[in-house]
Amino acid sequence: MSILAQLRDAFAAEGAAALVTIVGVEGSSPRDAGARMVVRPSGGFQGTIGGGALEWGALEDARAALARGPSVIETRVISLGPDLGQCCGGRVRLTIETFGADNLSALIARFAGEREAPTPLLLFGAGHVGRALALALAPLPFAVRWIDARADMFPAAMPGNVTPVAARDCAAEIDAAPDGAFVLIMTHSHPLDLDIATRALAARRFPYVGLIGSATKRARFEARMRAAGLADDVIGALVCPIGAPVLRDKAPAVIAATTVAQLLQAREGVQ
Repeated sequence: MSILAQLRDAFAAEGAAALVTIVGVEGSSPRDAGARMVVRPSGGFQGTIGGGALEWGALEDARAALARGPSVIETRVISLGPDLGQCCGGRVRLTIETFGADNLSALIARFAGEREAPTPLLLFGAGHVGRALALALAPLPFAVRWIDARADMFPAAMPGNVTPVAARDCAAEIDAAPDGAFVLIMTHSHPLDLDIATRALAARRFPYVGLIGSATKRARFEARMRAAGLADDVIGALVCPIGAPVLRDKAPAVIAATTVAQLLQAREGVQ
């Protein structure tokens, strides 16, 4: 959810809000500069600046600023070691800004154009793991195109960043996908999985191509991909198994959680 949407939610619920922003960091800190948190007069909040004593102190300061009215702007410089009894060792500089009816229009103008560009993600397969992934991805910066040939497999309710697609030719979706999209494959059919994965890898324009399955499934797919003419370096880019295969728990929610962590790492360019 964008910062403007969070602030609007706070206004709708309680008529005022405070915005806490980390504007500077020296040394070690739980969050980087730019991390933000929206605080309501009741103490409810969205977002995080790192948790712990730093966050709880900022919440108290934000509520106190809200009690003084709108248009309050305050700065705090906090040493995470001496001031809070933490061992991070860094220093952070916070701003606390309060908003009410008097300065709501200025707030909207300030944040109206701010939007984190979501990463396009093609999710093939609407089975149990596909459903768990669609839910896990709901609050995250991905624009999910959820593809399955079986229209009746999609749930009635859908997260706002998910577009269901009942496709006659699922693999053809690869050809229409934008450069830089992520691809996750978990259909009901191994031949279809192979077709989609081969097309996605051969295109050489998707930074993440993930396939659900075991090491044995990967080995079989690799052999067939080589027979289809794919080079070893292209095949090597396939992520299979996905998520954290060292975990014994194969529940859909567990697979989804570890796969989402992997997707976020790929989005940030973390190996």
